[in-house]
Amino acid sequence: MISSSFPIVAYLYWLSLLVVTTGSLVFAILAFRRQKPQFAAISGGALAAALMIAALPSPGGATVSGVLLGMVALGLAVVGGGPAALLTLRLATNNSVPQGQHGGILVENGGAPVTPEPGRASGVDAGAPDAPAAPAATGAPDAEGTAGTHGAFVHEVLRGGLMIGILERLAVAGAILAGFPEAIAVVVAIKGVGRFTELATAEARERFIIGTLASLIWACACAALVQIALT
Repeated sequence: MISSSFPIVAYLYWLSLLVVTTGSLVFAILAFRRQKPQFAAISGGALAAALMIAALPSPGGATVSGVLLGMVALGLAVVGGGPAALLTLRLATNNSVPQGQHGGILVENGGAPVTPEPGRASGVDAGAPDAPAAPAATGAPDAEGTAGTHGAFVHEVLRGGLMIGILERLAVAGAILAGFPEAIAVVVAIKGVGRFTELATAEARERFIIGTLASLIWACACAALVQIALT
């Protein structure tokens, strides 16, 4: 009688884990598409709940369920890390720096942030791995170099964060799932070298550090979910 209950326990364990993780992925997709921080917070809470479920003693039966969980967790790492980083940056910076046209942030050449125009949403987490593109604050077709609201010459830094963030989390989560976590150091080194020349201002450095750490933590948590459940 006791042994016959093990398949049921294993079924409920993996079913609950897959449902909660899939729910986190669904809210992450909604947060990514609609840019709603509330959805990102719900996705993070669901991921935390999935980690707590995975921490329970595994009843086995992970042949197919483990593969499915790995696929869902990998998708969650790639998609959910962007909204999570955006939410972290919003909480940390309070939208204090305006965004650029190509997913970066606008800073003055002297290092001071550009004053946002009245009625314009400022500081949409341009240093985050998944900052969405938006029109430049000055209305120019390309915000590579434009005049700021005070007449100072401004330029956009930390461009192209969307694709960089996706590839970064895919590489990190994939490396952990493949049993090669040392590759994380290579990913961070490549990103740091590539962004080095853009980190002259305090605003750029702040967003680079916060956005990168938030993205890496999310990807590691998603990959750890699978590792914990399988062991």
